[in-house]
Amino acid sequence: MSGVSQPQISILIVSYNTRELTLEAITSVVRETRAAHEIIVVDNGSTDGSAAAIACHPANVKLIALAENVGFGRANNIAAGHARAPHILLLNSDTVVLFRAIDRLLEFAAAEPSAGIWGGRTLFRDGSLNPSSCWQRITLWNLVCRATGLTGLFPVSPTFNAEAMGGWPRDSIRRVDIVSGCFLLIRADLWRQLGGFDPSFFMYGEEADLCLRARRHGAAPMVTPAATIIHLGGASETTRTAKMVKLLAAKTSLIERHMTSLERLVARPLLQLWPLSRWIALSIAARLTREPHQLVAARAWGEVWSRRDEWRRGYPKVSEGTHDAPAYLNA
Repeated sequence: MSGVSQPQISILIVSYNTRELTLEAITSVVRETRAAHEIIVVDNGSTDGSAAAIACHPANVKLIALAENVGFGRANNIAAGHARAPHILLLNSDTVVLFRAIDRLLEFAAAEPSAGIWGGRTLFRDGSLNPSSCWQRITLWNLVCRATGLTGLFPVSPTFNAEAMGGWPRDSIRRVDIVSGCFLLIRADLWRQLGGFDPSFFMYGEEADLCLRARRHGAAPMVTPAATIIHLGGASETTRTAKMVKLLAAKTSLIERHMTSLERLVARPLLQLWPLSRWIALSIAARLTREPHQLVAARAWGEVWSRRDEWRRGYPKVSEGTHDAPAYLNA
């Protein structure tokens, strides 16, 4: 189906050292999708043989093999430049499509055309809920809850974990601020109107920026439980510390771009307080309980805090033609 002359949907996958997972994702797309589609894969300079394996997949995938890791956002922009369908689907390489999820997401988009951006429900491999399919925008209240530890103490509270919409099992249709880039459907014309992802976001935060910009253009992102996939999450990330450094850089950039000047004065120190407070709290807990996992977590947060100069100013502004990212972003 990926070689059809007029696809209904262009499915974009970015691969980075996830060879077997990427092959499984492609296979699941072919198995579960009846809509006319094309699959476009950008391999971000993988060293595990991903590109060669993808090229041999029987799905007739359009493969774009890059010599270096240019980041998730920029790689999707490259893939989207080859898309021919009226809808673009971003699909992570560490996903498995279930129960004709892509077809159902297209049906949902047809029923709710004004949304402009649509998402589904994500599960872990064992069938338990992976709540990271959608988010609410970052707010001062969210940051207060993170910095004070209230989010960690009450993760299922819609009040103290509002950013993750704590306690909602993603079992109903709902408008949201942000649809996760692991399974995000968008009108191709809206994608092009927005200019795709901002390439300054090397990894994490790019879909939040895209959705918030889309809302200013009249979009109202929605999710449905009818479209369900497996999303493992973090399969290409080597360490939790590396992930948190990128995540905090992304959040800093979101604060700079999507908050007022007055909000930013409060938001910046609150965000920086989050890893510092986690390091202090976990260090005290580790001394009191002598639990090894507490000590490991404390050390990880301590390293994140020690690397604060790498994330506290956010991602550096880059243009689409720039290929060099700061060295820590490739760590």
